Amino acid sequence: MIGQAARRSGGRPTAKAAAALETTILDHATAAFLAEGYAATTIEAIARACGVAKRTIYARWNGKPELFRAVLEGLIARWMSDSRDWADGDTLEATLKAAADDILSVALTAEAIALHRLIIAETGRFPELPLILHQAGAGLGTVRIAALLDRAIARGALPPQDTAFAAEQFLNLLLTGPQRRALGLGAPLDSVQIQQWRDAAVALFLFGIAP
Repeated sequence: MIGQAARRSGGRPTAKAAAALETTILDHATAAFLAEGYAATTIEAIARACGVAKRTIYARWNGKPELFRAVLEGLIARWMSDSRDWADGDTLEATLKAAADDILSVALTAEAIALHRLIIAETGRFPELPLILHQAGAGLGTVRIAALLDRAIARGALPPQDTAFAAEQFLNLLLTGPQRRALGLGAPLDSVQIQQWRDAAVALFLFGIAP
């Protein structure tokens, strides 16, 4: 069994075995939460899938909310590691398009859509979920976009403004339509349509609808 990992002479698992076991538990927990939802996923089922006792999980995470937070932190860390550094390009428009490509490439993955569906479906019964999601780092995209806008203001490419608010509006403009379609609320966008959506979203954000 996975739980019967290599141990030191004193009976405690080695650091390598303990880390491997933690990764295994998180992998199973991630799959369970995304497939079954928050309410239907139990510590018992995760322990059984991993071949360990429930106490092995509780020794690492104090209950399901903490385990769910660890799952979210793992997903967000992986998504962030796949993201490029959003260095300033020739224009703010080019920089925002590059950032938008990274954001959409993550937000429209099967995992991200499953997580989005989970949060929408279960927030009413578990109002702590959005807070857990935020604490796990879900707001980092807004922070990074705001930093781009701050740099643009510093070099005179934008007038002074509330960049945190502007960044949140940009992400809403960029993501809401493609995500809704990916959830089944409309025809999903193909790769060409996603690029067209990106270009239109960036242009509308920067220049508005007035001439």
